[in-house]
Amino acid sequence: MPSVTKGAPLDRIMRPVHRWVWGDVDRRLRKLLTFADVETDGGRDILRAAEVTPDPLLRRLYLEHAIDELRHGELFRERGAALVRARRTWRKVLFAGNPLPGGHGLDDLSIEGQPDYRLLAFLHVAEKAAAGRFTIYRELVDDDPETRAIFEQILRDEVFHMNYTYTQLTRVSPQGYRRHVWHARAKRLWNRYLRIAAAMAGLFGGVALTAMYFVLLPPFVWFARRAERREPTGWTSISRNGNQSPRSQY
Repeated sequence: MPSVTKGAPLDRIMRPVHRWVWGDVDRRLRKLLTFADVETDGGRDILRAAEVTPDPLLRRLYLEHAIDELRHGELFRERGAALVRARRTWRKVLFAGNPLPGGHGLDDLSIEGQPDYRLLAFLHVAEKAAAGRFTIYRELVDDDPETRAIFEQILRDEVFHMNYTYTQLTRVSPQGYRRHVWHARAKRLWNRYLRIAAAMAGLFGGVALTAMYFVLLPPFVWFARRAERREPTGWTSISRNGNQSPRSQY
């Protein structure tokens, strides 16, 4: 498998947006902390894969892979902590959370009941995408040598993970490895579509509720005030000839 040097076409198209994200120190910090969580969670999942696989070679490779992911999480977390200490102020910025996908997408990883060929295909696609994205990130943090060094170190591991998963996939499933890779890519795209659709649904729902608040509520307020003006002020007199008890609630 050739080494990743340029990143995926979509990531290259989105390069100005990536530059905008990494150009702000606060957004950079949040991305690093997000990467730390993703890498750590992915390491735990792959460690579980090492426990359940019946293949001794894959067990050793999965264990090495899991150790790498956990170490990557610590590198990102330590760098994030260093940026926090270096920052004297904390300001809220636009799209401060995570406006772009990052890391591996290993949150979609399912271990239990999965055959090795399916897990290898998923890991290969995820590691290849991460390697291409980290290549772009490395170029965008030239003003931060420490962060760039972390990306360079992790990128070497990602390329190794990408290559070993593909090699082992061809060994485990020599007849259908290409089909498994395409299936993993399609599933990854579908999961990304679902996340985007959910985010857009939340956005449109918020806009619709806001529009309803400003469009539908004012007429009710107007009718309420109009009815209030028709009401007599002060106490309402009660006829003395009435048969109702003064102690009755009604």
